[in-house]
Amino acid sequence: MAYFSVFHNYIQQKKNAIGLPILALIWISFFWGTTWIASKEGVKHMPPMQLVALRQLFGGLLYLLYFLIKKHPWPNKRQWRTILVLSVLNFMLSNGLSTWGVKYISSGLGAIIGSIFPLWIVIISLFRGQKTSWKAVVGLIVAFGGICVIFYDYLNDFLEPEFRFGILLSVIATFTWALSSIYIKENKTNFNPYFSLGLQMLISSVVISSVIGFNGTSVPLSEIPEISWWSIGYLVVFGSVLTFIAFIYALENLPTEISSLYAYINPMVALFFGYLLFNEPLTTAIIIGGTITIIGLYLVNRAIKKK
Repeated sequence: MAYFSVFHNYIQQKKNAIGLPILALIWISFFWGTTWIASKEGVKHMPPMQLVALRQLFGGLLYLLYFLIKKHPWPNKRQWRTILVLSVLNFMLSNGLSTWGVKYISSGLGAIIGSIFPLWIVIISLFRGQKTSWKAVVGLIVAFGGICVIFYDYLNDFLEPEFRFGILLSVIATFTWALSSIYIKENKTNFNPYFSLGLQMLISSVVISSVIGFNGTSVPLSEIPEISWWSIGYLVVFGSVLTFIAFIYALENLPTEISSLYAYINPMVALFFGYLLFNEPLTTAIIIGGTITIIGLYLVNRAIKKK
């Protein structure tokens, strides 16, 4: 009986060790996919960059309040430099421009473009004269082919200036996210990532609020409709706080190849809910092109992670 009890406890621990990280991965895959839907709904009724500023303000304050209560040490000079650079790349440019972009394009298309940032890492590496594996190059070509298939259904939309502008914003957002990924690898610090995240959000919120306040593109808070406040709340709680906690937990407890699966699932979640809620197009070309793109991204990610 004693042996059975020990064996039972061992099996239970193994189940918990595997089960919770997998649940965290499922959480990430679903909720980060739905944040594109929340962003799309929010920017329908208010200026996009104001939504970004408010989302980052509340998310940053939650993180900051926690670490102030815990009396966590503040960053040193070198860590501040990294935080400032990442606040520009991650939140002012990547998050800000991608949110602005979905005002003019579908949430599903925005999510697909948002997932291609590993392609930029390969391209930047090639321009820097760094050795790149053949798998990364093949993945780059495959993903690019998938993107071409996706845009087959959007050829007529390119005649519209607003659509072109949305695509441009979304592409720049992926480029700056790739730059931040490279910067993080080359400038590692041992500062708490959650505290850093909160500070990045607050800094970017202050800067964006100042810019939109100066050029008059913001609206009074009293004029923001209820649906946009619900979108902001969803983005703060599920996009900026709970899902980041699940993300770090999954990274720490799952193999890299498994923990990175969310990047391929997010666009599919966004495409499905965009079709379901906003009647966004979900054609055969988009499905086939999206699948080809995800396969290409998988090859690129495997090559990058092995390197």
